Amino acid sequence: MATAGGGGGAISLGEELSACLLRSWLWLLCPPLSTCSLAGIGSLHREPGGSGHSKQALMLGSGRRRLLSTLLQVQKRPCQPCRNMRLVQFQAPHLEEPHVGLESGIGGGVVDLNTFDPALPKTMVQFLERGETALSVARRALAAQLPLIPRSQVTFLAPVTRPDKVICVGLNYADHCQEQNVRVPKNPIIFSKFSSSIVGPYDSIILPPESKEVDWEVEMAVVIGKKGKHIKATDVMAYVAGFTVAHDVSARDWQMRNGKQWLLGKTFDTFCPLGPALVTKDTIADPHNLKISCRVNGEIVQSSNTNQMVFKTEDLIAWVSQFVTLYPGDILLTGTPPGVGMFRKPPVFLKACKNCNNFSE
Repeated sequence: MATAGGGGGAISLGEELSACLLRSWLWLLCPPLSTCSLAGIGSLHREPGGSGHSKQALMLGSGRRRLLSTLLQVQKRPCQPCRNMRLVQFQAPHLEEPHVGLESGIGGGVVDLNTFDPALPKTMVQFLERGETALSVARRALAAQLPLIPRSQVTFLAPVTRPDKVICVGLNYADHCQEQNVRVPKNPIIFSKFSSSIVGPYDSIILPPESKEVDWEVEMAVVIGKKGKHIKATDVMAYVAGFTVAHDVSARDWQMRNGKQWLLGKTFDTFCPLGPALVTKDTIADPHNLKISCRVNGEIVQSSNTNQMVFKTEDLIAWVSQFVTLYPGDILLTGTPPGVGMFRKPPVFLKACKNCNNFSE
């Protein structure tokens, strides 16, 4: 079976690899008298006492020099009313190209929005550019209780592919700063990934032969829904489409090279698993009261709450928008909690192994 071990692991180009089991999720506190649970790449659900929950697991999968894939599992009791907006991009055998859809929280099937309204765009970025016009169509489709494309026939892509920007934040959890014995930053530490690092929630990640120190970082991600510059913190949520969960996979050896500019260690191809669902903002009572955790080989390695974020979503977007114009589909990774492999004693990194691509709950 796959393991996570110190020292990483050199990769031979001809070796067939699978990798260690990695699970990550968010636990969502939903608004009273509102929606059921929803999930992005991690699972989002009510705190104890809520009407249901859903889970999503990230699994390191198999493939030639590949490391990470994801597996979604949903467990939820129906609740009334149930109007979770879980936007996805997906492919199916009967489709010639990807479509935009709504993922069902029960069983993971999909409503094809492009079949419901052929005038809708077929990419999430273009869908978000339509703003409220597109979202109103999605709400009508959700209310219509249309037939689902079975989960077995669906391939989930990342909810957003080829965004204009993937913006990341470093040292944004107080408890993550504590584990490194560093001061909480006075201003947000901003870096980026290239959009080529994005992969879908079930895709594998390429374990680069250039790195022996590949690490995990579960993060809440914010998806921008409207163009904006110099956005006031009080106005930020009007520019947010919703939330998902990302994994900021990091090659630590390269992160510390290149004059300590983090880009190279963060942006290897496939180093940003994302999705499957973009959960719209109206379904989330408080994005800063979410339990966030990650398991490697069944062991909890990260466990915190987004209330530990040093800079909240509003502050981050207001800060970043001073420097760059934000566009629909832009993604903001909001930082990782403590428990990454780099700061364990001794350090622990993801290692490849053979014949460990099976997952069971």
